[in-house]
Order: sequence, then structure tokens, then C-alpha cells
Amino acid sequence: MGKFKIPAIKLPHFRLPSAGKEKLAVGLDIGSHSIKVCQMARIDDGYRLQSLGSAQLPEGAVEDGMLQNPEEVARIVSALFKDLKIKEKKVAISISGYSVIVKKINLAVMTDEELEAHIQSEAEQYIPFDIEDVYLDFQDLKTNTEAEDRTDVMLVAAKKEVVDGYLDMLRTAGLKPVIVDVDAFALENAYEANFSLEENTALIDIGASKMNINIIAHGTSTLARDVVLGSRQISEQIQTSFDISFEESEAIKLGHSDAGEKHSELEKLFTNTCTQWVMEIKRALDFFYSNYPDETISKIVLSGGGARIKGIDRFFAEECNLPVTIFNPFSNAQLDNKKIDPDYVNYMAPEMTLATGLASRPTPL
Repeated sequence: MGKFKIPAIKLPHFRLPSAGKEKLAVGLDIGSHSIKVCQMARIDDGYRLQSLGSAQLPEGAVEDGMLQNPEEVARIVSALFKDLKIKEKKVAISISGYSVIVKKINLAVMTDEELEAHIQSEAEQYIPFDIEDVYLDFQDLKTNTEAEDRTDVMLVAAKKEVVDGYLDMLRTAGLKPVIVDVDAFALENAYEANFSLEENTALIDIGASKMNINIIAHGTSTLARDVVLGSRQISEQIQTSFDISFEESEAIKLGHSDAGEKHSELEKLFTNTCTQWVMEIKRALDFFYSNYPDETISKIVLSGGGARIKGIDRFFAEECNLPVTIFNPFSNAQLDNKKIDPDYVNYMAPEMTLATGLASRPTPL
């Protein structure tokens, strides 16, 4: 999965070169709080981390997955590439939010050509926007069997004005966008680059203002969902309750500073907010079990900046009654310790997951 490319820049099928020579796009994750960049190189037994970094965005520059201040975002992107000395201009980005619809539909088995011709008329009943205002893409999941001549198809639609806004912004920054993905599938790509997809797994990426949920079963995505909840909630609540700066609240949230006599108040605040997140995850799990009653989820894998919140893995494990791990997308990547500080890589790892998933995508020849 994770092969979606918005038709505005959709590329024809191409033959990949050998692994050692495969050229990868630079992964660019543009969130509401910060921009993350990751560059990797393909090597025979995996990936080599070339560069990574992040830069904070001004408040309100990106909201609900939409650019509100494209000029400032372009300036920060350009400066980040310059600071990291990244010369490659081909980039892969991902989008999410209200402007993106991901829907799994069930259709009669068709050839690729038949499906291409049929999908637009089929999509109209699932897309809450004018079909002329969106880019469409799809992937046949090949779930048909000898006894069943129907197959599941993952349908993706994204509003043209949002996608075009990102493409224009990137070109202003001097970059060449070659792939537009969806956050949930970039998350899946990052996981697949490191681990087998044989186990049924719930991938949860907690950003500043949104949470991506992608449930993987038998090697393919069965549910991809965005939830407008994120770790900024906790920081803002700490800031208000404790009457401190946002920076101080962030340090307390991540366990870098002690809450002191307000520890019990912090614990209550943490529990109330994270319970909302757990409820959304449980809804997704219940939906999965209702459609696949004979299946089980083996574990939850957390990523995103929110995964660094002290104790969140233990809390989720207790509430969901499942093993929970924090994802390090660089666990199998080679890196030059003289060029990149391994402590910095380990600290940034959960937050870099989407950028890493995008950075594992080959550029077109």
C-alpha cells in the first residue's frame, strides 16, 4: 500500500533500477507544528540515513492539513533544505485532514483498464465534494478468491485546491514535487520498510493536532482514518492550568521538567485527554473486529511527537489490553555516526515516521 499519487503529478508505470542504484525522493512531512525532512539512500540490504531535521512553523501557518501561510512555509522549507545541505530537489509529501477522503469499497473484479474507466462514476457516491473539484486515485487490493469474484478497492480523493496549494508552495521553495501521498499510507510505508506486515497491527501516529490510525491486516491496510486530536491539546491544557509558557508546558508533558506539587493535577489532565485518544483507537479496533470477526490485532505501534509523552505507551497498553511499542523508523537504517548524532536520531525517531515513509519512495526515472 502507500502507492497513491495524486493524478496532477501521477506518473506512468516505470521499471525500477537495481536496489543499490535506486534513487529516492526526499521525504517532507508538513505538519501543523513543524516541518520534518528526511533523506535516505537505498543500499543492498536496506537504507542509509543521509540527513534529517525539523523546523518549527509559526502558529496557524498550517491548519487542518491546509496551507494558511504558504509564503512563510515555503521560506522555512527552503531554509531547512539549505541548513541540511540537501541538494536533491525531488520531494515526496503527504496530506491529510478534511480535504482528503480514504474509503475502501467493494467492486466486481475488473481489469486495470476497466477499473480506471469505472472508478470515477463509482466514486461520486462516496465523495462529499463535487467530483470535478477532487483528484482521484485508487488501488485494487486483490482480495478476490476463486469463490468470490469481488475485490476490495482503496479509493482516495483529495481536493484540488489543497493539493495544488502544496505543489505551488513547494515550487516556490525551489523544489520539485514528484509524489503526493496520504499520511496514513506514508505511516504504513515507514513500518513496512522496517518490519514484516504479517502480524495484524494498529499503527497510530500522534501529531500536534491530529492522529492517524492505520490498521494493517494480512499485509494490507484495512482501515485508514484521521482524527482531529493531538498532543498540542495536552501542552495547551498544562499551559492554562499551570499558568506557564508553552515551552515550559512542553517540557513537563515530555517528562523533561517536574510538575512538582501539581503532579496529581497533571496526571488527571493527562488521563482525561489520553482517554479521548484511546476511545478513538477503540472505535477503529471495534470497526475492524466487526468486519473481520475471526481476526485479532497483535499490537499497537505508536509514532509521532505524541509518542514521546512520558508513560503514554503504558497507558495505551492498559486501556486497550494490547502490547504497545514506540516505533523507531531508523532501527534498521545505517548511519554515519560522524555526520549524524545517533542520540539526536533516536530522540527524533518517533516524530520522523511520516517523513521516513515518504523518504523510502523511489523518484520517477
